[in-house]
Amino acid sequence: MPNKPPTETGILHAVVVSDLHIGLPFFRKSAFLKLIESLDAETTLILNGDIVDNPYQRLLPEDEAILNHLRKQSFERRVIWIYGNHDEDFRMSDPGQIEFSRNLALGTRLMIIHGDDFDTIMPNNRWFIRFFKFCHRFRLRLGADPVHVAELAKRWAPLLYRVLTEQVKKNAIDCALQGNFGAITCGHTHYAEDFSDKGVRYINTGSWTEEPLHYLSVSANDIRLLAYNHVLPEALQTENSRARSSNEVLEAQI
Repeated sequence: MPNKPPTETGILHAVVVSDLHIGLPFFRKSAFLKLIESLDAETTLILNGDIVDNPYQRLLPEDEAILNHLRKQSFERRVIWIYGNHDEDFRMSDPGQIEFSRNLALGTRLMIIHGDDFDTIMPNNRWFIRFFKFCHRFRLRLGADPVHVAELAKRWAPLLYRVLTEQVKKNAIDCALQGNFGAITCGHTHYAEDFSDKGVRYINTGSWTEEPLHYLSVSANDIRLLAYNHVLPEALQTENSRARSSNEVLEAQI
């Protein structure tokens, strides 16, 4: 189980996203940029792991531009980067004021952690993972539709994929119980869901490599998992802004 997370009590408004996998062609760059450009300055942006796909890969200029934009954002709002299994060795040459951590707690309301700590399926089946990725690369060479390997796993290995998502969910809930957290949010599985068990709410924000895209909206009074459909998300406005707005868009709570 992971170490005790550092606790934040001053974050009242936050947006949490996970699994951008910057560097892959499947990352929905334009949608992500539109999302963060819609944030109020008082909204904290929390990047919950696997933000970069491969820390040792040279990024294309358009991918470097995303990282540079995140660095600039850190001077306008708090940006907190939670490491995942893909990006734990990644270091930005100039991170600006981006804060880095392995996990985070918003009081006892919410624990934020990528989720790979709760996964023993992938580490114990590396041979299958390698073979599956080999088949995926071979498929792409043959001209098949370019999709992220996780999307194929949902189609071709649904049983193993379900075992993975259920294990991460169960272990995350147990971790939250041990830490007396009311809710816990993860990524890692690329499967967005909002589930409650044993008095703990488990929220997975999915990924930004395959549709539908999701993010977690945290306010002083509410925590909502929302689907992003390329419309300016009204749910990201502050409590006062929401009170002034009568146009409810994008509130697709799972």
